[in-house]
Amino acid sequence: MFGGQYQAKLAEVQKNDNAAFLPGSAESTRVADESEKFRSVQTLPGFIVYQRESGLTAADKAKIAADAEAFRAVPGVDPDQSADPQFSTDGTAANVSVPLVGKKGDVEVTGDELVDVENAVVDIAKKDVPDGLTVHSAGPGGLLVAFIEAFEGIDGVLLLAAGLVVIVILLVVYRSPVLWFFPLFSSVLALGVSVLIIYPLAKHDVLTLNGQSQGILFVLVIGAGTDYALLLVSRYREELHTHASRVEAMITAWRGAAPAIAASAVTVVLGLLCLYLGELNSNKSLGPVTAIGIACTALVMLTFLPVFLVLCGRWVFWPRIPHFDQQADLASHGVWARFAGGLVRRPRMAWVSTAIVLLACAGAMTTLKVDGLSTTDSFTNDPDAILGQEIFDAHFSQGAGAPAVIIANVDRKDEVIAAAEKVPGVSTDPGAVCVQIDYAKVARAIATGSPQLRPGADGCLPASLQVSEVDGRIAVEATITHRYDTPEAYDTVKALRAALHPIAGADALVGGQSAINYDTQQASAHDRNLIVPIVLVVILIVLGVLLRALVAPLLLIATVVLSFAATLGVSALVFNHVFGFANADPGFPLFAFVFLVALGIDYNIFLMTRVREETLEHGTRSGIVRGLSVTGGVITSAGVVLAATFAVLGVLPLVFLAEVGFAVAFGVLMDTIVVRSILVPALSYDIGKKIWWPSKLAKSAD
Repeated sequence: MFGGQYQAKLAEVQKNDNAAFLPGSAESTRVADESEKFRSVQTLPGFIVYQRESGLTAADKAKIAADAEAFRAVPGVDPDQSADPQFSTDGTAANVSVPLVGKKGDVEVTGDELVDVENAVVDIAKKDVPDGLTVHSAGPGGLLVAFIEAFEGIDGVLLLAAGLVVIVILLVVYRSPVLWFFPLFSSVLALGVSVLIIYPLAKHDVLTLNGQSQGILFVLVIGAGTDYALLLVSRYREELHTHASRVEAMITAWRGAAPAIAASAVTVVLGLLCLYLGELNSNKSLGPVTAIGIACTALVMLTFLPVFLVLCGRWVFWPRIPHFDQQADLASHGVWARFAGGLVRRPRMAWVSTAIVLLACAGAMTTLKVDGLSTTDSFTNDPDAILGQEIFDAHFSQGAGAPAVIIANVDRKDEVIAAAEKVPGVSTDPGAVCVQIDYAKVARAIATGSPQLRPGADGCLPASLQVSEVDGRIAVEATITHRYDTPEAYDTVKALRAALHPIAGADALVGGQSAINYDTQQASAHDRNLIVPIVLVVILIVLGVLLRALVAPLLLIATVVLSFAATLGVSALVFNHVFGFANADPGFPLFAFVFLVALGIDYNIFLMTRVREETLEHGTRSGIVRGLSVTGGVITSAGVVLAATFAVLGVLPLVFLAEVGFAVAFGVLMDTIVVRSILVPALSYDIGKKIWWPSKLAKSAD
């Protein structure tokens, strides 16, 4: 398949750690940059956890000691930062620190390399295990690898599932064993074109690609591509009844469908590009990544697909082959014609009752929890690292291995350490707040048998084993009592910053893994508050230009926002009481909004462009009835396809993607079945020709 070889290679250019997504202005990013001056090797903390509920035996301890030595020899593990095994106070568990090298000098380790190193470590740990001893990975390193492995299903499982779902739906919609192939093949072709553009941009760091954006790209292109194809094929089928020539039928169909498809694509592209205005690099890149996908999809559907269909002939519609018989007026017969006729008999009751139901659903939005997911709550299954983390948390200090990192001026070091020690959430154990250890110095001291390896009265190693000052700055580590990815750890980061920033002349900065996660959440909330109103304004402008009116675009925007609020309300109820998700990411509302509003407005564009076309000939109210009658079937089918493809995100074992998949799928179905089929046409019919104000149509026949 065109571009197919690059789809598998996208995983090579993914970046799935939060640090890669933060802007350079974030405090934790500045700390990470300065930290490189103190240690040439940057590591991800990781652990191997051992447990025997009845108590570790001598054979278990021998196995653990042998593993600790073997881990140090694994390429990609920093032996200098490795530590001797630690045993729990109850004697039932032990852990071995296995720091994974994330960056050495200026060379960053790729996700695939991290996975290989972690797997090599786990293979050693799980070899020749005494009966009854359980072994698991744990820590930030192991959990990050679990994330990376979760995204490995994107190229195969996700794409296959999306394809099968689309095939089944198209078979039902077209009732043809042949026609389904053309939209799906064209969508996969569009995906290949998109990947050919995205891969080199990600490889050369023009944009940041992660597994999340890759997964959304795949389902978005397949879903939107099938939608565009449905609209074109439906119009082509209509025109084949009124044209003897397939070429003339396609030209007419293309002229009718292309403006709606192009307007839809432009609306979605502009809405997605608004993400570029955000702080998070993941948001800034998700916009261009998905915008490229939509642009390529629209291009393929308006160029390749029409030619493909014409060349293949009318037989592709078999067994319901459209013949030249002048019998294509869907506005006067069929299920949707009857539905439209019934709807407009009592339009006010229809739109008022629908709006009340949507408002009731929106009321539950206040119960949506968007305080962020801890790493252990981020999976819908139980990967090895999650099981290991649960054991680690139950038996060892949860903050071990991921301390807060403080960079400050060296002449204020003592004041900074003293202030940090008093912050709630910082461990009070001896040696909890110390200047960073220089592991290269420690390794040399061990090799030479130096006696200076014992901690001093403060619990810290001697200054000779600590990192040296650089440019008048020094690095300090503060052990946090809670696990690095919990709200309590984030509160400690905030408290540290509040305590250290005011110290005169210290210029103190607080970073580390917890700070990275916290700053990511804050940037995500900032992006949501900034981007949502901008997207609404952009879409309003596009609709105003397309419909040459102001009232209709305002109505469409209002209905889609209402639909979005109702979707959030229903999602909150489902997440809290059906799926049992612990929380949602702060970025969830933004993702749901951009996709629901940008995609939801699509169906209103498809409807209202046809309504406007019919209005020019039949008047506003007749145009609304005819427009709904003609587009009802195809738009509903398109909505079902898009909803199903987004629901497929749930096949990946990640809570965030499951939440986005459900919200978009439910919201799209609500848009197509309720908003576009009932609320918009009933409200427009009730208002009448004024919806076209201030254009000339507002003065034409009602």
